[in-house]
Amino acid sequence: RGKIIKPFSLTGKVNKGIDIKSKSGTAVHASAPGKVVYAGGNLRGYGKLVIIKHDEHFLSAYGNNQEIRVSEGEQVKGGQMVAKVGTTADNVEMLHFEVRLNGRPEAPLKYLP
Repeated sequence: RGKIIKPFSLTGKVNKGIDIKSKSGTAVHASAPGKVVYAGGNLRGYGKLVIIKHDEHFLSAYGNNQEIRVSEGEQVKGGQMVAKVGTTADNVEMLHFEVRLNGRPEAPLKYLP
């Protein structure tokens, strides 16, 4: 939940997900059940990142976290807390959220309530 401060776009100023304004330390919840396939900080531009594989087609990614609360290989439930929102290098408190269908970025708002 929160105001979208940078929308999804694959043209112009590319953003492969959405950036959602939120207070640093706010709980980040899994959008759906699945398996954590990545939990770390080694992908440039994403900060501390959690990636959840929901089935053979869908992944969701949660970037710019201050703290990760799950481990790779862990099964998570929809709504389960997976991380805490962090602050960007520009001092912006926000969550970066992506949805991938067969590896391609999709507009997350198509899948969120």
